[in-house]
Amino acid sequence: MYLIKSPLLLKWYYPSLLWNKSRTEKVIYLTFDDGPIPNVTDFVLKTLKAFNAKATFFCIGDNIVKHPEVFERIKYDGHAIGNHTFNHLKGWKTDNETYLQNTLKCQKLTQTHLFRPPYGRIRKSQITSLKSEVRSPKSIFQSPKSDSGLETKDSGLNIVMWDVLSGDFDTKLPPEKCYQNVIKHTENGSIIVFHDSLKAFDRLSYALPKVLAYFTEKGFTFSSL
Repeated sequence: MYLIKSPLLLKWYYPSLLWNKSRTEKVIYLTFDDGPIPNVTDFVLKTLKAFNAKATFFCIGDNIVKHPEVFERIKYDGHAIGNHTFNHLKGWKTDNETYLQNTLKCQKLTQTHLFRPPYGRIRKSQITSLKSEVRSPKSIFQSPKSDSGLETKDSGLNIVMWDVLSGDFDTKLPPEKCYQNVIKHTENGSIIVFHDSLKAFDRLSYALPKVLAYFTEKGFTFSSL
């Protein structure tokens, strides 16, 4: 079971995480998890370009290593990059040191200030580590490094959750329902999750163009985080 709209209780319990942006402007923040991979990520990039939309891609380090050319296309098209761990680890089932090191391994490739925990599962102790031990890329090459190659001082990753979950990962969900999930629950400043993965592609390929068309017609713009 999963919730399409992130509940206020969760936002209250994890106040240091980013759930949505300003509600005052007609801007939507599309995000894509689990790539980059050929064909699916390429489809997303082509679709975004058709609507002059920018987005944020939370990338798995192992997929970056396997498909560096797709990763470079994301950056070339002007989209933002986020860290999604190297091996898509579930924080609740992973000890803190393993989780941190796996994230640092991905951080060497992404060099970003954005992080999203796979499955949205992360312990408060892991949040503390990521926020305090991994610096943003602006200072990576300006200060002494840790053994991981990254500066381990003050002011770390901005941990991004979401406001709306499309449900595209759910193989039992009809594509039309995936589309309805997004348009019914999205508002100003919503951070929306899609997945550029083979598992999600049937629903993603149906819903994404329709979502872009629907909100563009209503005067929204699409920005990266």
